[in-house]
Amino acid sequence: MRVWCNSKPPEWSAYLSKLVKVSAHNNHQYKGWVFTVDPVSASVVLVTFPEENQPRVQVVLGHAVESVEVVKDGNRGNTSRLASIFSSHGATDLSTEQLQQRRQCLRQWIERHHIPVKEEGEMLRVANVLTISSPYSVEDCSSSNEIILSRVQSLIRNNPEQKY
Repeated sequence: MRVWCNSKPPEWSAYLSKLVKVSAHNNHQYKGWVFTVDPVSASVVLVTFPEENQPRVQVVLGHAVESVEVVKDGNRGNTSRLASIFSSHGATDLSTEQLQQRRQCLRQWIERHHIPVKEEGEMLRVANVLTISSPYSVEDCSSSNEIILSRVQSLIRNNPEQKY
C-alpha cells in the first residue's frame, strides 16, 4: 500500500479546493483543483477549468496515487466555483423566501392530486417513500421505489404554476 492510501480524511481535507499535482502509478501526472477525496478508496476527484469549455472532472484512483503536491492554495472563489459544478442549476440563485415559495407551491400541487405530503424541515416527504429536497426540482427527488419516483417526477414536470 502507498502512503496516500494510509492517510486519513483529516489529512486529505488539507488538499480540498487547492490546485495540486498528483503523481500516479506508471509516471502518470494529473493536475487540477481537488473537489473531494473519497474516504473509502482514497480516490482524488480533480476539476480543471479549460477556457470556454465545461469544467472537466477526473478521478484518480486512490491505489494508484503515489504523491500529491500542492501547487497553489485555494480561495473562496475557487471553493464556490467547485461547489457550483455539482449543485442543481439555479439552486444558488434562489433566496430563502423563493425556496419556501417553491416548496409551498410544490406541496400544494402534490396535495391537489390527493397524494399525502408533509414537510420535514427543508424537505418534502411524499407518501413516506419519497423525499424532495431543495431547490425542489425533478432532479431533487429521491426514492428507492422507482415507480413512485417516476410518477412523482412526472407530476412535478406537469406543474403549470412553476417550472422546475
